[in-house]
Amino acid sequence: MLQKLSIKTGLTKTEIRVIVFLGITLIVGFCYSIFFKSPDNSSIKKFDYTGQDSLFLASGSNEDSTGFTDAFTLNEKSSSANLLELNNKEYPRLQSKKLPVGKSINLNSANEVLLITLPGIGIKTAQKILGLRRKLGKFKNYDDLLEVKGIGNTKLEKIKKYSYIK
Repeated sequence: MLQKLSIKTGLTKTEIRVIVFLGITLIVGFCYSIFFKSPDNSSIKKFDYTGQDSLFLASGSNEDSTGFTDAFTLNEKSSSANLLELNNKEYPRLQSKKLPVGKSINLNSANEVLLITLPGIGIKTAQKILGLRRKLGKFKNYDDLLEVKGIGNTKLEKIKKYSYIK
């Protein structure tokens, strides 16, 4: 029978067997879903985790090195929809850094706030730069910055675009 069907359709015996198997599987699955599916499984169950969330938030300290713990206190955020709202006021670290104008920062007179605006420079690195500047008196050239831990040749090239030494 498969040989006759194979000649008429132009399919091999294996291809016909696969098609028959898939058809039978489809029919059995359809019958199962109609006769054995209970109506309780059709609705999606929603769970309320506010009690567990409050325990979790209460177990941690309010001061975190990332500064995100205070943003998720249960009093401020009571529903799951509010947890997903991200705005720039609550997450200042997620904002991109505004770069200064080219060659606008004098490394020998800049304070910590100005140094932080340079690409790749954070609070710790700015403090290290200020410490090195105090130690040296003032920078004579850009290579002096290579003594700061965290500043390599790549970061130095980025800093050069926005700073000068006078």
